[in-house]
Amino acid sequence: MTDWSTPRVSPVRLRPSGVSVRERMLDRTSPLRQLDWVLLIAVGLLIAVGGLLIWSATRQREMVLGLDPQAFVKKHAINATIGLALGTVAALVDYRALRAYAPFVYGASCLGLIAVLSPLGSTINGAHSWIVLPAGFQIQPSEFAKLAIVVGMAMLLGEKRDGESRPRDMDVVQVLGLCAFPLGLIMLQPDFGSMMVFIFVILGVLAVSGAPARWVGGLLLAGVLVGGFVAPHLLKDYQLNRFRVVANPGADPQGFGFNVNQALIANGSGGLTGKGLFHGTQTQGRFIPEQQTDFVFTVAGEELGLAGGGGIILLLGVVLWRGLRIASQATDLFGRLVAAGVVSWFTFQSFVNIGMTLGIMPVTGLPLPFVSYGGSAMFANLMAIGLLQNVHMRSREM
Repeated sequence: MTDWSTPRVSPVRLRPSGVSVRERMLDRTSPLRQLDWVLLIAVGLLIAVGGLLIWSATRQREMVLGLDPQAFVKKHAINATIGLALGTVAALVDYRALRAYAPFVYGASCLGLIAVLSPLGSTINGAHSWIVLPAGFQIQPSEFAKLAIVVGMAMLLGEKRDGESRPRDMDVVQVLGLCAFPLGLIMLQPDFGSMMVFIFVILGVLAVSGAPARWVGGLLLAGVLVGGFVAPHLLKDYQLNRFRVVANPGADPQGFGFNVNQALIANGSGGLTGKGLFHGTQTQGRFIPEQQTDFVFTVAGEELGLAGGGGIILLLGVVLWRGLRIASQATDLFGRLVAAGVVSWFTFQSFVNIGMTLGIMPVTGLPLPFVSYGGSAMFANLMAIGLLQNVHMRSREM
């Protein structure tokens, strides 16, 4: 018999205590909504394209050796995953709090550069820039030093003072002193490519900071004088030969000009749409050394053609555009300088890497951001993207 004295209550489905991903994205205060998704998508596409190019560049060699033809692309995916985790941490910690940690980051990067010059360091491709760890892992401290210099310069130049809107001469002197020590350690390796990136970042950050124009002009003039009169006496023969190839591409085609000539053949033979992934004769014939790292752009040029190579340049352009946009919208000078330093770094490194495969820049060993194979570079690059996202999210909070 039914008890009519008790009101019937319809069953209610209780919503889970957790909030769905869609609801978090719709929340205006959610970090997911505040991210620069255009920047993230461009970086993700570059990493994905890089994986395909690395796979094509290494599969044939690995099969000949009886190894896993997908070994390098799997490591590329692992590097990207670890880099994404590091970048997430860099994005979540308020960048304004980095001022307190900047000295520790700078000190750790300098210790890493010192360790490279100790018996712990190893020489790879002419540069004593690596620390080889167990299980086949390698660390290149100069990649992380780029991050330390960007944050350190932003800290020194971004401090506001009463009645002052731009850095003083003493601030610039302090910045140059900050950069001189790690730059000297990199010159001792010698890592000419990283040294050029450092110099370009210094000039870019100083220009954006509003430092007196005489400092930027003076540093440019000093760079020209050093490059023209001092560097030839400091560089090693193999480094000087790389400059000779730029001036005369036909010089010693079977010797120090071999890499550049093979890269030019690969890029020039791709045409508009390329020969097809895994079908490039230069790539599959393994005529180009270090093709998965320094010369990865030649895989795109040969197998994906002008369309594929142009697509990579377009995606890199989107990354730089979003970085400049983040810098322009930053609410404080410190955030603006951090973003400007990252953009300067990516701009110069991308130009040099692509330029050396086209014969207009010397071979320097600089990887193509997000595309080339390599753990240290991927970690540092994605941490830099995390810093850009950090500045972007805090700017939208205002």
